[in-house]
Amino acid sequence: MSTPQQSDIAKKIVLIGDSGVGKTCIISRFVSGDYNKNMNSTDGASYATKKLVLPKLKTSINLDIWDTAGQERYKSLTKFFYKDAAMIIMVYDVTLKTSFDNLKEYWYREVQELSEKNFVLGIAGNKSDLYEREQVSEKEAREYAKSINAVFGLTSAQNNTGIEQLFEDIGMKFLEPNFQEKMEENNKGKNMETSIKLNKKKIKKHDKEHKKKKFC
Repeated sequence: MSTPQQSDIAKKIVLIGDSGVGKTCIISRFVSGDYNKNMNSTDGASYATKKLVLPKLKTSINLDIWDTAGQERYKSLTKFFYKDAAMIIMVYDVTLKTSFDNLKEYWYREVQELSEKNFVLGIAGNKSDLYEREQVSEKEAREYAKSINAVFGLTSAQNNTGIEQLFEDIGMKFLEPNFQEKMEENNKGKNMETSIKLNKKKIKKHDKEHKKKKFC
């Protein structure tokens, strides 16, 4: 039996997290490939669409992507956008420990209370290009993601790394519930931390001029 085509089915995906962690920049990179380091914080919420192609499943999903504001005054609005969400990505800034703490203590609790029962949860550790200022280790974040059954990915909107892969992994898990378990099995025995650090060394020269700045 051939895999059903999903291209005509629109699914809602919502990005949540503190203000300034880079949700808008991630969406901009994913949808259009654009990046603006001076992009303003989202005012309330914004909306975009994109077809997510999943070559491994020979299918695709039309995504309705909602970008929510992280400021305190908008948190009541965020609750509305959980309704009918098939996928939710919680975003934190790897250089800001409080954004990860808030993800665990506030955003995940809100997801549990307000979201639909059947959805795929993801976590994006954004600004991974600023690894020299890292306050949240990959190991800590991966362990937390595993404990709540979330897909995890390190992303950099500035360098345009990890974003496509994260959306693809979340889409795969949505259509193939056992995908994450299979992925973990395939990665068994591999040292993921070492792999990431080797990649980080390759982009080190690009970071020096940005070390004192906070980008998406």
